[in-house]
Amino acid sequence: MTAADQLRERLNQVLDPELGASIVELGMVGTIDVDSNGLAKIQIALTTAGCPLRAQIERDVREAALSIEAVHAVELVMGVLEPEAKAELMRRARTIAQTRAPLTSIPYQTPVLMIASGKGGVGKSSVTANLAVALAERGLRVGVLDADIWGFSLSRLLGIEGDVRASGGKMQPLEKCFAQGSVKLLSMGLLADEDQALLWRGLIVQKAVAQFIEDADWSGIDYLLIDTPPGTGDIAMTLARLLPQMGQLLVTTPAHAAQRVAQRAADFARKSNIRVLGVIENMSGVTCVCGQRHAFFGEGGGRELSDELGVPLLAEIELGSPLASAPTWANPPWYTRVPTVPFANLPSACSPISPRPRAHSGAPRGCSTRSNALFTSRRSPRHRARG
Repeated sequence: MTAADQLRERLNQVLDPELGASIVELGMVGTIDVDSNGLAKIQIALTTAGCPLRAQIERDVREAALSIEAVHAVELVMGVLEPEAKAELMRRARTIAQTRAPLTSIPYQTPVLMIASGKGGVGKSSVTANLAVALAERGLRVGVLDADIWGFSLSRLLGIEGDVRASGGKMQPLEKCFAQGSVKLLSMGLLADEDQALLWRGLIVQKAVAQFIEDADWSGIDYLLIDTPPGTGDIAMTLARLLPQMGQLLVTTPAHAAQRVAQRAADFARKSNIRVLGVIENMSGVTCVCGQRHAFFGEGGGRELSDELGVPLLAEIELGSPLASAPTWANPPWYTRVPTVPFANLPSACSPISPRPRAHSGAPRGCSTRSNALFTSRRSPRHRARG
């Protein structure tokens, strides 16, 4: 084995600090040459010219090279990956992360969609609920994970209540039928009193989210939708580690300020090797009964964000009265009016392996044939998984 071959093998131990994978595996190492005087010339290509971790990578490469007996000096030739090479690097990083991900009951081929934004109040939860029902009405079985541990709301939005039970050492999400499909939900709203404040710090929250994924039975679902809290904190990072196959849907409002903040969530996705699949603009305006449209929150934020990110604008959802005037959330009236058209482009944007509708004979297993009467028991003051 030549000194250059030894050096390339040794560089397998150098990890990209952001991506957590070998710089050789990621294709960042180019030509390596070691001359007779022991001078090693190494070509390294970074993902960006302004890489904040450049100094660390250079230091680690030098240390690895000088650990070889035949190398006495190191000359680094630093460059930047071409767009095609960068895309290939991100593909490799996703593949590596997927092979190292912990085992869960979520099949790898199941599309996992992280509904995210950079700030609160843009309607992530209502978008998640309507999207889940829209997919279920196409005959799909949709898993919904309410990862907004502090601000849970999906159990109420979806009209699902009851006690989460355990079977075979796994929490069983509660399931509710919509048309020929169903929605399976896990939320802190099913485990804690609705008015109870959860005074949990980051580590406890991370463990709770991990349990919702690793210790829950998500088998049989066609999609998993994850409603995330605003920002790019502990919960988002935990999800990225546990579900590397996850794609991101960005929710924003038309306001320029909200659109700029949403870019932070997209930047988090890039750094975590998560594909941004599309943008959903919520609160796009309101159409008066007279037929005139009013853009209370500005216009164009969603389109501008999608253009900057190079992803499709999947929907522009107007404000409407059914949500505001609903007397109860047990049978939300906006389902039949909102979801079908806005999310029509979603399956083609998610991934090339979008699942086909299941051939259900009647209601899915565990469902009531009445979409609003699956769980009739009232929740107790405190809810725990029961074995």
